[in-house]
Amino acid sequence: MQLNAPQKLTWWIAVILGVLGILAHFVALPVLSGLSFWLVTLAFLLLALATYYKGL
Repeated sequence: MQLNAPQKLTWWIAVILGVLGILAHFVALPVLSGLSFWLVTLAFLLLALATYYKGL
C-alpha cells in the first residue's frame, strides 16, 4: 500500500478542525461544544483519507 503526504490545504483544514474540537471541549463555545468529538474525529478521518488517496 502506497501512502502519500496530504496537500497543505487539506492538512491545514484538518488541523483547524482538530484545534476547534479540542478548544470546544475545554471552553464553552455555543455551537461547537456539542460537536467537539465529531470535529476531532472528522479531522483525523480527513488526514487518514488524504494519506491514502493521492491528490487529496
